[in-house]
Amino acid sequence: MANALTFNLEVLGSAASSTLTAWRGCMVVKAAPQPPKPLVLYDMEACPHCRKVREALTALHLDADIRPCPKGGTRFRPEAQRIGGKQQFPMLVDENNGQVMYEAKDIVAYLFSTYGNRPVPGYYRFRAYQPALGSLASAVRRLRGLRVAPARSPEQPLHLWSFEGSPYSRLVRERLCELEIPYRLHNLGKEHWTEIGPATQRLKPGPYLPREGGKRDVFYQQHRRVQVPYLEDPNTGESLFESAAILSYLDRQYATS
Repeated sequence: MANALTFNLEVLGSAASSTLTAWRGCMVVKAAPQPPKPLVLYDMEACPHCRKVREALTALHLDADIRPCPKGGTRFRPEAQRIGGKQQFPMLVDENNGQVMYEAKDIVAYLFSTYGNRPVPGYYRFRAYQPALGSLASAVRRLRGLRVAPARSPEQPLHLWSFEGSPYSRLVRERLCELEIPYRLHNLGKEHWTEIGPATQRLKPGPYLPREGGKRDVFYQQHRRVQVPYLEDPNTGESLFESAAILSYLDRQYATS
């Protein structure tokens, strides 16, 4: 009972973080085609500047290879240093165009112009008050996803289906970052207003059917439901829905303290 209560409090805190960031990173603005080579994001989950980039990736339905770089991390911070010359995050690497980019504002503009063929939408433009709210959103989560925790490194990156504003998905991304576990982020943002709401209580009544031909439709055809987070671990063959189950699995399989 205590564990269930603690988990529900974590979800409420995560929902508060989404509220403070105006629930950006939930709806798809424009579904961009996936580039031939995956985008690579060197990222700290609790960093408000990194969050802005992840919001844009969801808005464009773009997937990315996430290289977690928590404070004290040793797996991907040296790699970021070798590639870009400094440990500053977010850092986006786009081999399709030979780009290595810092500064969230520049990265967001680049993603929308290069892959969305449009300027940054007003909802995603930078405002003077956003850094303060973004920092508060991280503080509400007690800076989860900021500092490294001892863990074993997987041989292959994991796969996570998520979208930035999802309170349940955030809990999993925080732990993946702390454990320095690399993963392919498959963005599964909401493609239509009728999909607003939790997986079991969407605004539109009746059986849920995603838009035909979209990323959610592909996921639905495979799993007969659309729910995030969803984790696949090619190292063990494990596949899991439900954030509580995923967190328990990550700690059992990879955490060492």
